[in-house]
Amino acid sequence: MGLKQEKWYRPAETAVKVAAARALASLLPRPKRDIVLVGGNLGEKYEDNASVFHDYLMRERPDLDVYWMYDPSTDYVRREGIPNAVPLGTFQNYLLFFRAAYTFHGHSLLYDIAPGIDRYVHMNNKTVMTHISHGIEGFKKILILPEDRPLLRRTNYFNCASPYEKRIKQYGWGVPEEKLITTGMARFDRLKPDSPAPEVKNILVMMTWREWLFGLSDQAFMESEYFRRTTGLLNDPAFLRLVRDRDLKVKVALHPFMKRFERFFKGFPGSEQIRFYSFDEVSIKEEVIRADMLLTDYTSVSWDFLYQNKPIIFYMFDQEEMEQHRGTYLDLDSELYGYKAKSLAEVAGLLDRITAGDNMNPFYPKSGEYFKYFDNENCRRLADRVIGPARSTEKLKVRTKTVPAES
Repeated sequence: MGLKQEKWYRPAETAVKVAAARALASLLPRPKRDIVLVGGNLGEKYEDNASVFHDYLMRERPDLDVYWMYDPSTDYVRREGIPNAVPLGTFQNYLLFFRAAYTFHGHSLLYDIAPGIDRYVHMNNKTVMTHISHGIEGFKKILILPEDRPLLRRTNYFNCASPYEKRIKQYGWGVPEEKLITTGMARFDRLKPDSPAPEVKNILVMMTWREWLFGLSDQAFMESEYFRRTTGLLNDPAFLRLVRDRDLKVKVALHPFMKRFERFFKGFPGSEQIRFYSFDEVSIKEEVIRADMLLTDYTSVSWDFLYQNKPIIFYMFDQEEMEQHRGTYLDLDSELYGYKAKSLAEVAGLLDRITAGDNMNPFYPKSGEYFKYFDNENCRRLADRVIGPARSTEKLKVRTKTVPAES
């Protein structure tokens, strides 16, 4: 089960490009500056750790040639003016892959850095490859697909937010300890720790995806508990009354895997105060700052709200099914860092309490268990750890690549 559909001719086309790119890369002189490739969100959006880290390198590391990898079927690169962007799957993409000194990906090398590269990653032994995650792990045990296995073996480093997450990747993922580095989440550099809103008015609603919903017919999806419980929440009289009486603004951000079913949500009766947005229409990295609280089920975006000391309601209407089908690393009964609700009445009661003036996250004191750093230096630490500190321009011509040992 791949995350993207591949056209029938793509493997042959990729094989030709890879062979040509590898041959040319071996003939070209060594670049004057180290080449760094960064990608995330399957190339479909400039979000999460990958985008923040790319922006940092572009601003702070002129000693490097840094490129962003993107899906050519999208137009966000043009709209947002993202510099040094290269379309995934092009000859230039594969040529840069074989010439790169470093790559950093948020989801997978296969979807973020070079399509189809799982078949050829063994041909590139010199590039230092780092998985920087798209969020902190905790919910959803890792789902390893066949194409992921050679990529996971080949990846040199896996970044962690804290010793807590390091333990998950070491014992839950099976990553050797020597491949684990703890430098913090890059995307937290955009956030201010312990910064709750004076009052809760803007609510972000985000529900994550369930793998067992793939392949459902339209009718079967509309009959699923996921759809019924999600739309039932947003049509609940008590919920709507609170939205109206307290003049709340609700943004519902749909998961990217929801594209096929978006029309069922967008056709749902809403109001000026409740708006639905597709993955392409909303910037999550901006919304986690704008929103005063989060209403979710299991999304990793919840960590951003804990970091900021903003309230979270976890509406876990299918906890047993999630634990059975996927499993979690967190104990959902004792280790949550937000309010837990399993019914509409509980959601409404908690929302009433929060919007009446309980504007902070009561679980914030335990945030130190999940985050090692609160200093907005995560990108610098990551770059220094994997690439090494920036070198002066006088040393650029004679420098050699090193990967410093973890302190």
